[in-house]
Amino acid sequence: MSPVELLRSPTLTDSAPYACAARAGDLVLTAGACPLDAAGDVVAPGDVAEQARRVMANLVTALADAGCGLTDVARTTVYVASSDRADLVAAWEVVRAAFGEHDAPSTLLGVALLGYPDQLVEVDAIAVRPS
Repeated sequence: MSPVELLRSPTLTDSAPYACAARAGDLVLTAGACPLDAAGDVVAPGDVAEQARRVMANLVTALADAGCGLTDVARTTVYVASSDRADLVAAWEVVRAAFGEHDAPSTLLGVALLGYPDQLVEVDAIAVRPS
């Protein structure tokens, strides 16, 4: 039996791999959470902040389905499809607010393109499942 368990969130769209996590012992690795609704469509085209809000809501769901919460996150990577620093800041402010007092290390990147048409934001996380 493999020490890695692949999980798919039963409550997020099954059209995207972001709804998946891998659990190895107490370590949980999420695929990038995307700004997709239940039908698998990108929400709020052109609106970085609103997409970041949906991304964080989807990340919370994926983590919960893997037995974790945001306070269990050890590290994130935030991707924003923009070369405008204002867009990066807009996404970061939403992500940061979602984590509240839990100040996990994070990398914020401006990238040329993300996987879905009109997608501007994606966040992946590494968490440690509580005992």
